Amino acid sequence: MVYEYTEANEIPPLELDDVDRQILQVLHENSRISYTDLAKRIGLSRVAVQSRITALIEAGVIERFTVVINPAKIGMQVSAFFNVDIEPQYLDQVAQKLAKEPAVTSLYHMTGPSTLHMHGIFTSTQEMEKFLLETLYTMPGIVRVETQMLLKRYKSRMGMKL
Repeated sequence: MVYEYTEANEIPPLELDDVDRQILQVLHENSRISYTDLAKRIGLSRVAVQSRITALIEAGVIERFTVVINPAKIGMQVSAFFNVDIEPQYLDQVAQKLAKEPAVTSLYHMTGPSTLHMHGIFTSTQEMEKFLLETLYTMPGIVRVETQMLLKRYKSRMGMKL
């Protein structure tokens, strides 16, 4: 799924009560928990929990349920971060193309000297080099690419913690 950027002031934040926050916290830890088990943990009925989760989904608070895969366990040995400077008139065009690339796991428009900050995972340094040479460097408007390879992961969290 590709996320599109929206400014915080475009959509008013949903008022969450303590029960909603508890539900989100438990789902963040284990999104596969059953409604029944979740209801027992927070002291509500299964129907009430299901209703609240449905409301959180409809309000856009919960965007999706997913699984977090350890890349190294499936042969993705190279994890790298890229700072990509792009001529302003090419920013959206490059971002849209990069967002469709399977190797790209996250892509952000950032403040500071880099226009785009990107993370990608690859099976090898050769695959990453091919991505750089055949995909990234061939895009119009690319001014500079800085690459940093991940050596060790101490913490990684998907989504946000309340």
